[in-house]
Amino acid sequence: MITARQALTLLKDGNKRFVAERGRDAPIGQTRRSELTERQEPFAIILGCSDSRVPAELVFDQGLGDLFVIRVAGNIVAPSQIGSVEFAAERFNTRLVVVLGHSGCGAIIATLDELRRPREKQSRNLRAIVDRVRPSVEPLLATELRHNPPALINDAVRANVRASASHLRHGSDILEDLIARDGLLVVGAEYSLETGIVEFFEGVPSGG
Repeated sequence: MITARQALTLLKDGNKRFVAERGRDAPIGQTRRSELTERQEPFAIILGCSDSRVPAELVFDQGLGDLFVIRVAGNIVAPSQIGSVEFAAERFNTRLVVVLGHSGCGAIIATLDELRRPREKQSRNLRAIVDRVRPSVEPLLATELRHNPPALINDAVRANVRASASHLRHGSDILEDLIARDGLLVVGAEYSLETGIVEFFEGVPSGG
């Protein structure tokens, strides 16, 4: 089994290759597909945003079967996302969970806009996303950041990642037990649309 620290190193190394445009040519042909027909062993679980510009397998230069990826607008944590993480962590012994936000996140911007200018006719489905992002970003509007929109969005993205990571750590008995007993690690990271770099900034162990 790949440990959380080992998995984190694999992701960091993969992102370096992605940024340098030196991919490792991960196998994706028939042989690899056949290997994965009966079993899979993803070494990391990625809870990321649905944004088309942030495909986790490419960002981390990984191939078929390497990552268990859950994508939802705003990388929010709802019961279905928690269940998906629980499933992968228990079924495949995957010991690293990454909440991956990104710069310029549309769900974050939509939430900030809604907080400043509520819309009466917003879809209840979109509101379900906004309402999950709201608690982590609303306090920022009471700070000086409200006068600096770019900085506000940057801080809101990270606040939302931290909130999602915390929710995973403390919102599931199964995950709490795996953290305490089996070395499961939940970390937060941000992908830069401008540079392609992923920065791990939340819950990363010292030296990790």
